[in-house]
Amino acid sequence: MYRSLFPRDLFAEMDRLTRDMHSAFDVTPAIRGFARGGFPALNVGNTAAAVEVYAFAPGIDPAKVEVHLDRGVLTISGERARAAAPADEKSTLHVNERFDGRFRRVISLPDDIDPNGVSADYRDGVLHVSIKRRESAQPRRIEVQ
Repeated sequence: MYRSLFPRDLFAEMDRLTRDMHSAFDVTPAIRGFARGGFPALNVGNTAAAVEVYAFAPGIDPAKVEVHLDRGVLTISGERARAAAPADEKSTLHVNERFDGRFRRVISLPDDIDPNGVSADYRDGVLHVSIKRRESAQPRRIEVQ
């Protein structure tokens, strides 16, 4: 592939460089950052009341998923069983894109979370972790007198 020494679009080149750096160093996502790849795929967002994390992990036994929160760092880990091998000895597997084995994702959370207000629910292949924010961090209306 040929690349010009003088890129025509400096911003596109900077975007490509940023993507290359993220993929090279496998940066773990923060609540305000982004990352590509990894299993399970994550959506991380927030509301005024909580930080919401969705991990898309179909085919996982919920008993093998662990969720830990320690000093503002959320860790989701577990294991997905290997898919059954073909029963016929004469068959050959040419492409296997399904991830199996152990996984671990780590997410940095903001300082205003409440470690006692965490709930996790796994349904239809999606793990939903909700971490409530401290009451003092909630937006409120102040009455003017």
